Amino acid sequence: MLITNIKQLVNIREENKLLRGNDLAYLPILENAFLIIKDGKIDDYGLMADLKERLDKYQDQTEIFDAKQATVLPTWCDSHTHIVFAASRENEFIDKIKGL
Repeated sequence: MLITNIKQLVNIREENKLLRGNDLAYLPILENAFLIIKDGKIDDYGLMADLKERLDKYQDQTEIFDAKQATVLPTWCDSHTHIVFAASRENEFIDKIKGL
């Protein structure tokens, strides 16, 4: 699947590694992007301006989806919590981002 015209491709990273401390506070965003998914996994991504030169590699892409300037979060992980008491837990997330 080829997804085109993505306004913001969020949380894309060149290196797959466990994030800790200050690294958790950095959220990389690629503006005006495309995304290619092959066999259920991200195979390639980049700027729309660079898509034409990469299409030769993906001539077999039969499914094309126009994101119409939407934001796409392909690697987003919903790290939610369940309420066990009525107080706010937002400070816990701030502490985690700070590496505490």
